[in-house]
Amino acid sequence: MPVYQLDVDDCWFPPVSEALDDPQGLLAVGGDLSVPRLLYAYQQGIFPWFSEQDPILWWAPSPRMVVAPDQVHVSRSMAKFIRKTALVVTFDHAFERVVHACGSAPRTDKCSTESWITADMQCAYTQLYRGGYAHSVEVWDGGELVGGLYGVALGCVFFGESMFSRTDNASKLAFIHLAQHLSQWGFVLIDCQMFTSHLASLGATEIPMPEFQISLEKNLSYGVDSRWGLVVKSC
Repeated sequence: MPVYQLDVDDCWFPPVSEALDDPQGLLAVGGDLSVPRLLYAYQQGIFPWFSEQDPILWWAPSPRMVVAPDQVHVSRSMAKFIRKTALVVTFDHAFERVVHACGSAPRTDKCSTESWITADMQCAYTQLYRGGYAHSVEVWDGGELVGGLYGVALGCVFFGESMFSRTDNASKLAFIHLAQHLSQWGFVLIDCQMFTSHLASLGATEIPMPEFQISLEKNLSYGVDSRWGLVVKSC
């Protein structure tokens, strides 16, 4: 089965059922990282992932790693840490810094040790952020950014992109606070894309792509959410 070559002049994607088995989930090559294309890709369950020397690669892996916000697992030790920590968690206070930190962190996710958060990707997601579609969670130790994550929110689904941690439990703290607020806001799903043991420890599981697409069809929209920009934990 061929890998589809995308045209920069429209936002069309092939059906996700035509994604390759090897490499697993690869669907298409090319196109661009414009806001309309990225939004359309997420609506279909497709995301970009490529290294600096590669063309833009688009993926739709099956199974898909997901978790419901109200089912995120908080271990006893993590619950104790949350009660005692002086770390501060904010939403949408330092989006570009979080994306840059994720891109600079040593990578072990998505089956790669090389950063896929290229300069072009950082620019593209900053545009999504400025449009109100992408969001960040920051973890602070005083004035130092020590952890966080970012992703895209459409309708009742949050599409997680990356996280980083410079101190123990910082990325877990960000993820747990994100899940708690998404649950309060009526979100039904966090898309974690592909399996990692870190996400599995937080309760994420794999589901077939058709099941994931059904959830997207039920729960997506392009509305911009105004409930971000929070300080959710203080010393």
